[in-house]
Amino acid sequence: MKTITIANSSWSTSSYGGAPDTSPMELSALEDHYGHCRPSHGLLFVARCMAERMNGFMVSRFVTTLAVAGLLIGAGLLLS
Repeated sequence: MKTITIANSSWSTSSYGGAPDTSPMELSALEDHYGHCRPSHGLLFVARCMAERMNGFMVSRFVTTLAVAGLLIGAGLLLS
């Protein structure tokens, strides 16, 4: 029978005993990065974000979405 051994890994945070807050230089670099990335997002990016939001909305309310869709289809069939 094989036995699996897991080696204990020792890791440490990158704060090296200091406060784990971001430094002003890191925040400045992040702001510069966002400044460069923001203009590259066009209309397709906005459409994708909106689709993801709608997907999240519909998935979290799946049963209600099915009930409303069923009611709308039923009402459409009755009125036609």
